[in-house]
Amino acid sequence: MMKKSISASKASLVLFLCQMISALDVPLDLSQPPTITQQSPKDYIVDPRENIVIQCEAKGKPPPSFSWTRNGTHFDIDKDAQVTMKPNSGTLVINIMNGGKAEAYEGVYQCTARNERGAAISNNIVIRPSRSPLWTKEKLEPNHVREGDSLVLHCRPPVGLPPPIIFWMDNAFQRLPQSERVSQGLNGDLYFSNVQPEDTREDYICYARFNHTQTIQQKQPISVKVFSMDSLNDTIAANLSDTDIYGAKPVTERQPILLTPTGSTSTKVELRGNVLLLECIAAGLPTPVIRWIKEGGELPANRTFFENFKKTLKIIDVSEADSGNYKCIARNILGSAHHVISVTVKAAPYWITAPRNLVLSPGEDGTLICRANGNPKPNISWLANGVPIAIAPEDPSRKVDGDTIIFSHVQERSSAVYQCNASNEYGYLLANAFVNVLAEPPRILTPANKLYQVIADSPALLDCAYFGSPKPEIEWFKGVKGSILRGDEYVFHDNGTLEIPVAQKDSTGTYTCVARNELGKIQNEVRLEVKDPTMIIKQPEYKVIQRYGQVSFECIIKHDFTLLPTVIWLKDNDELPDDERFLVGKDNLTIMNVTDKDDGTYTCIVNTTLDSVSASAVLTVVARPNPPFDLELTGQLERSVELSWIPGDENNSPITNFVIEYEDGLHEPGVWHYQTEVPGTQTTVQLKLSPYVNYSFRVIAVNEIGRSQPSEPSEQYLTKSANPDENPSNVQGIGSEPDNLVITWESLKGFQSNGPGLQYKVSWRQKDVDDEWTSVIVANVSKYIVSGTPTFVPYEIKVQALNDLGYAPEPSEVIGHSGEDLPMVAPGNVQVHVINSTLAKVHWDPVPLKSVRGHLQGYKVYYWKVQSLSRRSRRHVEKKILTFRGNKTFGMLPGLEPFSSYKLNVRVVNGKGEGPASPDKVFKTPEGVPSSPSFLKITNPTLDSLTLEWGSPTHPNGVLTSYILKFQPINNTHELGPLVEIRIPANESSLILKNLNYSTRYKFYFNAQTSVGSGSQITEEAVTIMDEAMASRQVDIATQGWFIGLMCAVALLILILLIVCFIRRNKGGKYPVKEKEDAHADPEIQPMKEDDGTFGEYRLFSFVSSAPF
Repeated sequence: MMKKSISASKASLVLFLCQMISALDVPLDLSQPPTITQQSPKDYIVDPRENIVIQCEAKGKPPPSFSWTRNGTHFDIDKDAQVTMKPNSGTLVINIMNGGKAEAYEGVYQCTARNERGAAISNNIVIRPSRSPLWTKEKLEPNHVREGDSLVLHCRPPVGLPPPIIFWMDNAFQRLPQSERVSQGLNGDLYFSNVQPEDTREDYICYARFNHTQTIQQKQPISVKVFSMDSLNDTIAANLSDTDIYGAKPVTERQPILLTPTGSTSTKVELRGNVLLLECIAAGLPTPVIRWIKEGGELPANRTFFENFKKTLKIIDVSEADSGNYKCIARNILGSAHHVISVTVKAAPYWITAPRNLVLSPGEDGTLICRANGNPKPNISWLANGVPIAIAPEDPSRKVDGDTIIFSHVQERSSAVYQCNASNEYGYLLANAFVNVLAEPPRILTPANKLYQVIADSPALLDCAYFGSPKPEIEWFKGVKGSILRGDEYVFHDNGTLEIPVAQKDSTGTYTCVARNELGKIQNEVRLEVKDPTMIIKQPEYKVIQRYGQVSFECIIKHDFTLLPTVIWLKDNDELPDDERFLVGKDNLTIMNVTDKDDGTYTCIVNTTLDSVSASAVLTVVARPNPPFDLELTGQLERSVELSWIPGDENNSPITNFVIEYEDGLHEPGVWHYQTEVPGTQTTVQLKLSPYVNYSFRVIAVNEIGRSQPSEPSEQYLTKSANPDENPSNVQGIGSEPDNLVITWESLKGFQSNGPGLQYKVSWRQKDVDDEWTSVIVANVSKYIVSGTPTFVPYEIKVQALNDLGYAPEPSEVIGHSGEDLPMVAPGNVQVHVINSTLAKVHWDPVPLKSVRGHLQGYKVYYWKVQSLSRRSRRHVEKKILTFRGNKTFGMLPGLEPFSSYKLNVRVVNGKGEGPASPDKVFKTPEGVPSSPSFLKITNPTLDSLTLEWGSPTHPNGVLTSYILKFQPINNTHELGPLVEIRIPANESSLILKNLNYSTRYKFYFNAQTSVGSGSQITEEAVTIMDEAMASRQVDIATQGWFIGLMCAVALLILILLIVCFIRRNKGGKYPVKEKEDAHADPEIQPMKEDDGTFGEYRLFSFVSSAPF
């Protein structure tokens, strides 16, 4: 959020108001009647130990003289050595510290300031010394109160001036705690709506503090003893049998009754503008709650406050509209009581129009108006120079008309000071206003060439304070020779001020004020400068940061270049903490290692001499919640308990849920288990419990930031023992040997045992054979072995938990089997169907289930390659195994090699292992296409022939019938020529290709064939050689000495030319290398000069080889 300060506008407005006042002031170098400028308050309470200073200051021309009255008669200060008047002042100083007594000077004082043009008077100043009398001695009896009764401890402080401030404390000077039940009334008494045993004490002490004398008076301690019903019955029996003050009745609840005010109605008178305080304090059990209403209306918004636990209704700045009936209602569960207070708001006189000083020129007319209101309506009376106007010297220019004095054709002798007094039974108002008759040419009081600076789009107020009599007329001009200013864009005030409501940049300039009356004319110039406003173009933004993180707020500003801004940062409208973690940069505020106390509102304030802007952002510091506390267990039952807790601080991130964990101190001490979780709005939970567990609980709060630390554990709660509720789970029966049955189960956990002495009853019988169960009881284990069983027969099994208190419910039965043995029979009628050269399908007949002697898991097919039919050599036999799950009777054999002989057998599988193998079955795979030849080499290139050599395929996969050779030429652009195909007998391993083109690249494609088809091919490339003579020349030239020498000479020549060129350029000359090279072209160098570097060496040899020898 961003706020633009209005301090500049406020300053302008204050200046404007001051100017309006100053326009009525007469310059002090001119004759004028007295004006009271300072005086003491009407009701003046003084400290009797200090000197009394009664202020009376006034101005006038000539300077006024002062006199005083006391209690309506002249006060001759010269006759009292203790009283002095300050020089050039009317202020009295009464010397108390050197022997005077303040009480001797108590009274009503009034000051008169007088000169030749009139007399002004002060208010009636009532002087009273403050008093702080001691408490009267009284014998205080102890208060014996029955529990639940009401009680009032009276303070009755001494009457002081001003009234003291009352408060209650104990002997240790600690304030007594107050609440809805116990509170202090407006009269200082201490009220108990109902007393409790903890109210018993002997040091209820009322204190009265007198601020003027800075003293505190103490009442004697009051003793209160509260009798509870149990102790009361004992006391009655022992000592109070002869009285019925205390009955032995139990503490009973009572409906409310009002302790103060008494009765059903009362009245209250308050003065306008004061604070209205209404009070209702009630007794009752339970403690009553107070509510306030206004009959026939609403309590005034924004001015109504409730204090003292709503027992006091406070309305500030009351007016006549607040008169009416106010009802307080005290209520508890048994009923209610009420009281109506009729409030009447009266009013001391207050001004509607106070008379103002009047400056007139000879022959002018004028009026003084004095209008006031009040309840009752005030009486208006006039005085002239401090004397009732009815007996004052007559003035033919003056006429009194009620609250108005009318002046006509005044003369200089008409100058005087008039007093208006408005009074009723609640107070009075007194105002002085002079009539000053002067003849003066215009004066401009504003300094010449005064500079005003304002911000664009804000008001500009240009001052032209003036004086003259008759009152001058004011005109404004812009510039020295500008035209008079008129129109709606300007406001001309009576005090001479020119207001430009919305100043713009083009409003800058010089303005001339002209004041004229019939006695003369005067002018003054002022200057106005309009500045660009200060703006925050990048404001701080709302931030949420985790504890111990780092955060930055930006505050980037734009301002008028002629103004020097200052930037300050505030936290919660106060200075930043004096902490090195707060780093204030040019455009930002950075807070390092953020803590919880950094949470708040940060404000960037930019100030210039003319304006101020601010922007604020809130920093919210979040963290994992604090752990819950004050865990309490209630409603303890055998199988449930209610857990409640108080949440810890959520640290600005709402708690989403609570996790409840438990510890079993009996079975697993120190190990905490998850119990349940509840929403973050819930602080109680009903927990299900198990018997025979020593529970402790703890609670963890969770918010978006993370989990809190666990709370402190709750108190322990040991539940009673009971029969087990459940039986072991995951009961199984699986034999480990052919003649046994191993029964296993998952044991109950400690808290599932429900009591001491946990055991298990294990029962079994052979399914469909035995009628009776065989049972044993075993200790807290998880396995039992039954021996001597038939091989792999089904058993019905059950395991039941029991403890010292009895059995768990009847368990459910499960089916198990005794131990397995290896299968006895091999699968029969094994058949193989060859599908293609790499895949075959095998079939078999299932074995009888009885012969399996266990759980049928499936069949395994063992198969292996005996030999390749294309090669008679034997190799290491590698058997492969395929497993087919369940009662399957066929399967596919993938990945076979073509043209090979295979064997296989089939075996049945159970949990114990494999049975005997079926007789081996032989099958053969047909031919397939061969693999690629093992290699292809091209050797012995000549001008027109190439020799090809190859190896036979690694996997012929049948009988090779031939090889296929395909080849085609490749030109310089890598385009392929016509394809030639040659079939080669299978027994060949090399071939010479003739009649080829010389110096030509060929690409070859080579593969083998069986009767099934062609195998994959391999490729190679080769090149026939060039003409033999040309090749010989190339070799010869490259090895000749003269050629090597020529190449060295060319290199040296190039080096010399480069050196010469470099030297000429350094001397400032210009060597035309290009022209000289073109003129003396060397045929040996020319090709290199044109060379692009791609085939440089080849082209060079071609050039040399073409030269004649």
